[in-house]
Amino acid sequence: MAPLIAGLGYDWAIGQTAKCIGELVALVRPGAGDLFPDAGARRPPITVTCKSGDNLDHVAGGSIDAVVMDPPYYDNVMYAELSDFFYVWLKRTAGHVFPALFRRRLTDKENEAVANPARFRGQPGARALAGRDYQERMASIFAECRRVLKPRGVMTLMFTHKATGAWDALTTGLMEAGFAITASWPINTEAEGSLHVRNKAAANSTIFLACRPRTADRSEDAAAAYWEDIEPRVAGAVRQRVAEYQAAGIRGVDLYLACFGPALEEFSRHWPLARGTPRPAPQERRRRRRSELFEAESDPYAVTPEDVLDVARREVKRWRLEQLTHRRANADLDPVTAFFVLAWDAFEAPVFAYDEALRLARAVGVDLDREVVGRLAEKRGSDLRLWDSARRAAAGALGPADGSRGMIDTVHHAANVARARSLAAARELLDQVLGAREAPFLAALEAVLEVLPVSKAWTGIDLPGDAAPAGDDFEALYGLVRLAYGDRIDEPAQLKLWQDDAA
Repeated sequence: MAPLIAGLGYDWAIGQTAKCIGELVALVRPGAGDLFPDAGARRPPITVTCKSGDNLDHVAGGSIDAVVMDPPYYDNVMYAELSDFFYVWLKRTAGHVFPALFRRRLTDKENEAVANPARFRGQPGARALAGRDYQERMASIFAECRRVLKPRGVMTLMFTHKATGAWDALTTGLMEAGFAITASWPINTEAEGSLHVRNKAAANSTIFLACRPRTADRSEDAAAAYWEDIEPRVAGAVRQRVAEYQAAGIRGVDLYLACFGPALEEFSRHWPLARGTPRPAPQERRRRRRSELFEAESDPYAVTPEDVLDVARREVKRWRLEQLTHRRANADLDPVTAFFVLAWDAFEAPVFAYDEALRLARAVGVDLDREVVGRLAEKRGSDLRLWDSARRAAAGALGPADGSRGMIDTVHHAANVARARSLAAARELLDQVLGAREAPFLAALEAVLEVLPVSKAWTGIDLPGDAAPAGDDFEALYGLVRLAYGDRIDEPAQLKLWQDDAA
């Protein structure tokens, strides 16, 4: 944060700290802040302990009504490493009051429940080992929570992570510990101006999962023991909630994350499941780095939470394409165009994690390395960077202008010609190449205009460097619509928002 901005820097941090202390005091002393406190109010007994979550031996089994946990977010933050900055100062202050908590020179990093590849440095498949270690540690913590909870108790988890591998690890540990997910809802928890999420493909929401101890009769349909029977129910649960979430203002990657909740709810009611037919070996597993080949072969009949998240992503994809094409008849986008549109729609940035691009590609049915990388985008380290029309043209990566390889090629040909020459030249090109393919082109153009960032010409705001070229494409394509297709393409809904604000 910027600490010296009046009202938003140190003032805000100190004010929020005071607010939290006041709320904690109110929990301990009901009525303490009231003008006429109830002198007879009984103060609830409060016990604060500091122990490892997988060893709550000071708590009797079946004695707790509620567990509220904000668990470690997989590999997002190495908390112990970050805490060393504060630990050395707390040791010289709070350490005089609670010396037993500050016996170590620095924080304990070996027993931390995070997916930290550095812990396995030098071993083959360090990242895979770190993920497995996180799952096992969280399963142990959840098992201890299950032990201390009453049979009708509830555990609430807060979790957010764009990587489905993190969700898979967390929820697998959760269900193996004997919990079922009974409710879920997304909460907006990030300020839009936060420096660690601004202009990035970051999640702004945290998903709250309400979990209860699984009982022998928890499953609604014990006979439905196969994934093929439950998959349609998972899809139906997502379809039922996605419209509700979108109406509440949840968008982008948050919409996908929000729908993970209801999908996992339905799945956990019937877990464990098996496949009636074996799963085919995924292409990306066959291409996995040699350093990860030590992993045991997966069971082709096993069903994991990641299968469920794939279903959720597929249903959100279908829903969003209907919205972005304005439910246009015969508006099915080809897979490559759908990937481009949904990537901008979900991540709202041209740069995002390659692993998430891989999962989105799987949802729309494209081979990321063969059909996207080098044609529509480039891979840089662990990220994927989408190209605008000019970058694709300069790299010789534009496909046939008639859209035979993907209608996004036609859209980008038109945008590039409009930017480099004129709108009239772009229209002439389209008249030459489209012919009977005009309907799918109009659907693609309509969807692209809903997801590309709006240029400064319409907002008055400079786009950040990575997004500026895409904004130039928006300006060229919208100009083309006004020139030639205004009677056949709806006004972009996102542009209406800017026009309403200006009015």
